Amino acid sequence: MTRGAIIVGASSGIGEALAREYAQQGYEIGLTARRTERLKRIGAELPTKSYVATMDLTDAEDAREGFLELAEAMDSVDLVVISAGVADVNDDLEWAVERQTIDVNVRGFAAIATAALEYFERNQDPASDRDGHLVGISSVAAHFGNGGTQAYNASKVFVSRYLEGLRVRQASADTDVVITTIEPGFVDTDLAYGSFWQCSPETAAKQIVQAVKKERDHAYVTRRWRLVAWVLKATPKPLLRRLLS
Repeated sequence: MTRGAIIVGASSGIGEALAREYAQQGYEIGLTARRTERLKRIGAELPTKSYVATMDLTDAEDAREGFLELAEAMDSVDLVVISAGVADVNDDLEWAVERQTIDVNVRGFAAIATAALEYFERNQDPASDRDGHLVGISSVAAHFGNGGTQAYNASKVFVSRYLEGLRVRQASADTDVVITTIEPGFVDTDLAYGSFWQCSPETAAKQIVQAVKKERDHAYVTRRWRLVAWVLKATPKPLLRRLLS
């Protein structure tokens, strides 16, 4: 039976690594991002069938429509990973920069998450144990506020809590959709702002695939970032502000 995965934000970083990893496991891959030519090059290198759809999450309505068209064009969609995001430093609080972060990481994320659930609910498979799996890439940054990247950190709080709310919703839904929240630490991508415990996108992808396979609700990448998240939660806020300033 054909298995299919849509990776939103597949043109680089974790998204690209996940597309390659799932293709190696036999999934047909739907690749979406803004950089069409880059997606086509990645798709041509995959060992399985690939589909390419240009998508700009700043236009949420168009992104939703494009996602659903891509899903309908594929033979099967069992997994959707939302990995797209921006993380610009904005010490001067320029509104255009803050707005873009919100448009992509909040509005765009919710647009695709709801479209994915709409697709899974509309295409239930009585022969399968699951109706689909939605994975959202959040961040350890969701556990603290940080000057300069205040919009990015706040947007990741939204992603983590939004997915948590969707899991609660799914508990009483007719469909059986697994929802997994991934909170990476530093990964060697264009969005990284540190090298402490940094891992490669390929390492991150392998751990994410394992978390998805185990149908985890939540996972840190790499796993030792669980300790960092615990320390952040336990540190008094005034002390944390001094450490981050």
